[in-house]
Amino acid sequence: MGANPVTAGPVLCVVGARPNFMKMAPLLAAFARDPALPRAVLVHTGQHYDASMSGRLFADLRLPAPALNLEVGSATHAVQTAEVMRRFEPVLDQYLPSVVVVVGDVNSTLACSLVAVKRRVPVVHVEAGLRSFDRRMPEEINRLLTDQIADLLYTTERSAAANLAREGVAAERVVFAGNVMIDALRGNLPRAVPPAETLRRAGLDPALTRNEQGFGAVTLHRPANVDRPDTLRECVEILRAASAKLPLVCALHPRTRGNVDRFGLASLLETPAIAVLPPQGYLEMLGLMAKAAVVLTDSGGMQEETTALGVPCLTMRESTERPITVDEGTNTIVGRDAALTLRLVDEILAGGGKRGRVPELWDGHAAERIAAHLGAWIAVRHAAEPA
Repeated sequence: MGANPVTAGPVLCVVGARPNFMKMAPLLAAFARDPALPRAVLVHTGQHYDASMSGRLFADLRLPAPALNLEVGSATHAVQTAEVMRRFEPVLDQYLPSVVVVVGDVNSTLACSLVAVKRRVPVVHVEAGLRSFDRRMPEEINRLLTDQIADLLYTTERSAAANLAREGVAAERVVFAGNVMIDALRGNLPRAVPPAETLRRAGLDPALTRNEQGFGAVTLHRPANVDRPDTLRECVEILRAASAKLPLVCALHPRTRGNVDRFGLASLLETPAIAVLPPQGYLEMLGLMAKAAVVLTDSGGMQEETTALGVPCLTMRESTERPITVDEGTNTIVGRDAALTLRLVDEILAGGGKRGRVPELWDGHAAERIAAHLGAWIAVRHAAEPA
C-alpha cells in the first residue's frame, strides 16, 4: 500500500549547482507519475548563483520552478556550507517532509543532509558510493560524509556497493538503481542543439564543427587544473597542441576564463582552430558532446555522458570517482600528460578510439526504479510511525 499523500509529508528534493539539475529533472518527473509517493517539493539552495544560467538550465531540462530559492550564492566552502544549513533548517519546519532527497556531491548535498539527519528526517542520497579516493577533492569529502548519514542510498554502478561496505554502510540501506544522469541525457538528446548552431549563436564560424577530422569539445573548471598559473598553463598548452590536429570548441567556466586572462595565457587560445565559448546550456553541451570526435574535460558528469553516447573522453584529472567509465566505457584518464593526450587524440582520429559499452542499468529508467522503491519505502516507514 502506498504512502497517503494527505498525511505523509512531502518528498523534499534539493538542488544546488548545475550537476544537480540534470539528476533531479528525471527524478521529479518520475515522482510526479508515481501515485504511491507524496508530492515532491523542489528547493534550490542557490549555490549555483548565476540567475540567467540557472533559469536556462531549468528551462532546458523542463524542471518545474523551485518552491523556494535559498539564494546562498558563492563563498568559501565553509561559509557556503554553513549558510545552506542555516537557511535550510526553517524549510524543514515549514514542510515537515517525509524524506529529503539529495543528489551528487556538491556542498548543498552535504549541508542539507546534515540538517535533515539532525532533525530526524530521513535522507535519501541519489548517486551514492562513488569514490575517487582523493580526499584533496572537496566533492570526495561531501560524498563520504553524506553516505555515512543517509538512510537510503541509490547507486549508479555496482562497485559503489563495495565502497560503501568497506566504509561500514549496511547493505540494506543500499539499492543499485542505475544512473539518473543518463535518464536526462536519453530524454533530451532529440532536443540537443546542433554544434554549428551553438557557434552561430555565439557569433563564431559554424564551419569549425564541420571539419573533416571532426572537432573536440572541451570543458575545464576544477581548481586543481585552473587555479594555479603552472597547472592552467599545462592544460592550455595541451589544448593548443591538440588544436593542431582537430578544431576545439571550449566552453570555459567563468573562473577558468578569468584565470586564463589573469595568468597571461589568453594568447595560447587565440588560434582559428579554437573556439572559446562562455558556459553553455544543457542542450548546447549535449549537442557538442554527441557530435564530437573526442571530449577533453575534468567534469565528472561528462565522463558518464560520453560513455552513454559512445564518444571517446580524455579526462584531465589524476583520478576518477566513476571508474566504470574507464573499465567499461569510453573514458581514459590522462591528467596533464601532454604526450599521452596527443597520442590518444591521434589514435581517435585514426581509428575512432575507445568506444566501450553502456554500463548496466544506464538505460534511461533509473528514476522510475527509484520512484517505485522510494514510494514503498516511505509507505513502510509512514505506517510504522505513531498515529
